[in-house]
Amino acid sequence: MAKTIALAGKGGVGKTTICGLLITYLAEKNKGPILAVDADANENLNEVLGMDIDLTLGEIREEIEHSEDKDSGFPKNMTKQEYLDTYFMRALNEGDYYDLLVMGRTQGSGCYCYVNGMLTSQIGKYSGNYKYIVVDNEAGMEHISRGVLPRVDTIIMVSDCSVRGVQAAAKIYELAKSLKIGAKQMKLIINRAPASGPSEGVLKEVEKAGMDLLCVLPHNETIYEYDGEGRPTTTIPADDPFRVKLYEALDTLNL
Repeated sequence: MAKTIALAGKGGVGKTTICGLLITYLAEKNKGPILAVDADANENLNEVLGMDIDLTLGEIREEIEHSEDKDSGFPKNMTKQEYLDTYFMRALNEGDYYDLLVMGRTQGSGCYCYVNGMLTSQIGKYSGNYKYIVVDNEAGMEHISRGVLPRVDTIIMVSDCSVRGVQAAAKIYELAKSLKIGAKQMKLIINRAPASGPSEGVLKEVEKAGMDLLCVLPHNETIYEYDGEGRPTTTIPADDPFRVKLYEALDTLNL
């Protein structure tokens, strides 16, 4: 069974960049094959990894849910299961060392429980082909809480270097515990720290929440430059201090 690693954090803390580098780390350590899942509503893990996508699972959900609408483009000669079987593979973007699924958002109203159940079965069918599943989540971890994605072995919460950021991470930590998803380890990464490191107030907030601090990552201008130029941030140099510090921290985990 694949090991599942989930990252979660509020928007703007650098979670997706860290997720992309975690995937690259596993690939470089020959830990593959890896299934990367973008479950964040912002849907930009593909940009961090440098992959193009043309179909999301959200779009598939929309077609199946509204297949009986008069104006739907759903093929009339296919069952819902046949449609999902066919288009799921189109949504699975294959790379050299990892494949990427983008969950995407649903735009319509109504209950998607039936379609989500079909997706759960489909993901379960293919997850056995991978050693690792790495999931980039939004703060609410919607697809994990609904059972669409597999149970999680490791949760990494990401915060910026502020008291409010750590408080937001603490809410994710409490949510993850309440979901009872079987995580064997839950860690916190503080990102974008100044050269002096986190303040005493930030560290006290971490201690107050009872979170296990994995590492503190420095503010990094190279990542901003890559973002600004539209270059995959997973291609920052191997000796970049941010990448070195993150890899050292990941070495300490039981992955």
